Amino acid sequence: MKIIECPRDAIQGLHDFIPTQKKVNYINHLLASNLFDTIDFGSFVSPKAIPQMADTKAVVEGLDFSNTKTKLLAIIANERGAIEAALYPQITYLGYPFSVSETFQLRNTNATIAESLERVKLIQEICVKSAKQLVLYLSMGFGNPYGDAWNAEIVLDWIEQLKQLGISIFSLSDTVGVATPENIGYLFKNLIPKHPDLEFGAHLHTTPDTWKEKIESAYIAGCRRFDGAIAGYGGCPMAADELVGNMPTENILSYIGNADTDKIESLKIAFQNLIA
Repeated sequence: MKIIECPRDAIQGLHDFIPTQKKVNYINHLLASNLFDTIDFGSFVSPKAIPQMADTKAVVEGLDFSNTKTKLLAIIANERGAIEAALYPQITYLGYPFSVSETFQLRNTNATIAESLERVKLIQEICVKSAKQLVLYLSMGFGNPYGDAWNAEIVLDWIEQLKQLGISIFSLSDTVGVATPENIGYLFKNLIPKHPDLEFGAHLHTTPDTWKEKIESAYIAGCRRFDGAIAGYGGCPMAADELVGNMPTENILSYIGNADTDKIESLKIAFQNLIA
């Protein structure tokens, strides 16, 4: 199992800027816990677009890796961001949100799907040259509310196209919380056996009463990579239901039988102190 903790996703939409040192302290706490394979810690994007992430460079420079095996992932939205992120040896993964919804791709990265595909090609080249790995997030992977054409076969077809670029890690994203156990299970059951050379993950958003069925359907279908955020904080602001948030990491750990209560409670307290 790989658990990816996503403080970046949890806090990026907050209006009040969290001081850099508070972010450093919190992420160091996450690193030291050794509960996670990877931490999605920040993003190299325009500070005008996401002011909360304007200090990502300063954050990465303050992190302590002396007692952890956990790796770092940074989100990027274009080649410029990829070039900047690739300069840091502390970062293992670059994550790019590639949407199968034209509307959401334009809203999220100010590019059409065709333009985004060209970006992916260039970003993958940067990753190969700098010994990074690209994690491609399939935004709107389980459906979308914008009226764009969507079905599971569209997602499967995009995986076929994108793997030809040498990308080997794909995370299907339930961007606005519309995934059902049925389409989660269908997608992973049709992807994982067909592509044993690829790694598939689930970035699920959920309401408080639907988390277990979503994790369970992905797990039973063979998924072994899950994104979460302590306390389920954050999530897409465009979700129609205000109860939709990130998948609570503590729920994922509990489901797989790795509920270190003391560590989890310590991290929940640390997170509340971060956003206080």
